[in-house]
Amino acid sequence: MSTSGSPAAMLLRRLRRLSWNSTAVQLFILTVVTFGLLAPLACHRLLHSYFYLRHWHLNQMSQEFLQQSLKEGEAALHYFEELPSANGSVPIVWQATPRPWLVITIVTVDRQPGFHYVLQVVSQFHRLLQQCGPQCEGHQLFLCNVERSVSHLDAKLLSKYVPVANRYEGTEDDYGDDPSTNSFEKEKQDYVYCLESSLQTYNPDYVLMVEDDAIPEEQIFPVLEHLLRARLSEPHLRDALYLKLYHPERLQHYINPEPMRILEWVGVGMLLGPLLTWIYMRFASRPGFSWPVMLFFSLYSMGLVELVGRHYFLELRRLSPSLYSVVPASQCCTPAMLFPAPAARRTLTYLSQVYCHQGFGKDMALYSLLRAKGERAYVVEPNLVKHIGLFSSLRYNFHPSLL
Repeated sequence: MSTSGSPAAMLLRRLRRLSWNSTAVQLFILTVVTFGLLAPLACHRLLHSYFYLRHWHLNQMSQEFLQQSLKEGEAALHYFEELPSANGSVPIVWQATPRPWLVITIVTVDRQPGFHYVLQVVSQFHRLLQQCGPQCEGHQLFLCNVERSVSHLDAKLLSKYVPVANRYEGTEDDYGDDPSTNSFEKEKQDYVYCLESSLQTYNPDYVLMVEDDAIPEEQIFPVLEHLLRARLSEPHLRDALYLKLYHPERLQHYINPEPMRILEWVGVGMLLGPLLTWIYMRFASRPGFSWPVMLFFSLYSMGLVELVGRHYFLELRRLSPSLYSVVPASQCCTPAMLFPAPAARRTLTYLSQVYCHQGFGKDMALYSLLRAKGERAYVVEPNLVKHIGLFSSLRYNFHPSLL
């Protein structure tokens, strides 16, 4: 019986006719070289890439990060030791009017000794405010110390330079005697206290709540100026409950529950697909335009951006404040949250109605209120702060790691 007409024989004949000049062969080789060789070699040390070799690099990178943080903590300590205090001739921050436009409230507890997280955060804010100049004269730094003990030496040092609210100063420490108040509920209550203190002390237009291990990016004030003066005046953004300035990099991939990212991902393919198709057709001397080739390059670019890491491509938006995007917020996390004053007052009311516990922290409480109260919230991309704290104030962490 002849097999010359069988499907297997026909497939073999077609494969023999393929050559290096075949479009299918060239695109197959491009895929193998890109995803099997070039991308893994280039990205194996990128922390938020699918190509990251965790078992090779994570421990070493975590230790290097901790050592660098120790050095930056010491540098921040020397920065304030050499800075004239607010009681002297040079205040740390000036105000154009008695009523500031933006209050930057840094919520602090006594964290791992030696790292001086809060000093790093405040010193960076101070440096950026000095660089900003008169444009930031309506900005006020405000420290909110929610440490129950008197051992928070960094907060005591900063009290020479920055106005400080001490939640537990002059009060009896009965926290440990109340079994119903767990650490998650206490964190929420501390947050409420600091937000309320900011409103009562300064009555600002906006409150930026920053945790003491969230260092501001270089562009934070020009971007906030653009967002608050222009973007947040748009009708669908004007009445937002809050604006998040940080979302964990590990949760910024396209394959995530946020539908808006899927639309952005498809848009990446629609933008890069035709461009890469034109480049390929030109260099391969192919006539005309091929829809199958364009579909391939659209999927190719979408896969490459996702596997390398969306976080790294978001960095391109830092070229201009107008390139930053504002998209609907998800539930994690709260290192830096911007509240318009009316929304801040609503938030205080809402948070007083919920009880936090393990598995339901203040970030989830805030997110759950959006649907329950018919509110909206947004997040800025890329992040406007860097999260540097590997030691949680809620949980003991004996083996701090970047992931």
